[in-house]
Amino acid sequence: MKRSMLPGALAATALVLTACSSSGSSTKAAPAETPAPTTGATIYGCLTQEQSKGAFTLDAGTAGGSSLKAYYRDSDAGGAKTAVIFSHQLSGSLCEWAPYFADFTKSGYAVLAFTSENDVTEGIKAAAGKLKEKGVTGLALIGASKGGTASLVAANQQNPLPVKAVVSLSAPDVFPLYNAAVAVKSVKIPTYFAAEEMDAPFNANAKSLYEASAAEDKQLKIYPGVNHGSLLLKDGALPDVKAYLAKHAPAAG
Repeated sequence: MKRSMLPGALAATALVLTACSSSGSSTKAAPAETPAPTTGATIYGCLTQEQSKGAFTLDAGTAGGSSLKAYYRDSDAGGAKTAVIFSHQLSGSLCEWAPYFADFTKSGYAVLAFTSENDVTEGIKAAAGKLKEKGVTGLALIGASKGGTASLVAANQQNPLPVKAVVSLSAPDVFPLYNAAVAVKSVKIPTYFAAEEMDAPFNANAKSLYEASAAEDKQLKIYPGVNHGSLLLKDGALPDVKAYLAKHAPAAG
């Protein structure tokens, strides 16, 4: 990533800290799953009564122990071999992905999303461990903003399952704990970079990450609009993302 003026860098950092965040540590522990309690027709403020059957708590193994709110569902056909792990943006939650779960399970993928205010890469590892227990053999990572940066970094780390593709939506190139600008230089996994044209500085971040990426098959798409993160799926990115995953991380494995 190139930076030519200090004031510009400070401004970009301020915007990043407004749109995405994380703090945490990384002490490894075996992932665990326990049913999450439900209240009324919804859970986590967004899941329907039917979706709430897939709610659980995930042990991410962070310092002091961290039980993350999580959601899992197998593909509609059952026995999915490829799963999508969703990582949310700053001050967000797994709820931002809830409108899109069915789009992926209908296409044959299992889905797992979690809410984390700590080290997202540890959450991704724990999620991968849980998915391995369920018979999944490969992963696709989709992340929004901070979650996108963490997903790019996680793809460069050892995980319980192989990462087949990464989708980065409005990710900053650097963020506390995560330096995607460095990670993408050695990640050869197929990577899809996207942002909206009026969402600065993340539009420029998407371009710089794409240019620095060592991915054997990479794609950059700047969509019209000013929206950020998971909202790109609503604004036209969903069919493009699904097509990219179908090519590089097919549901059948």
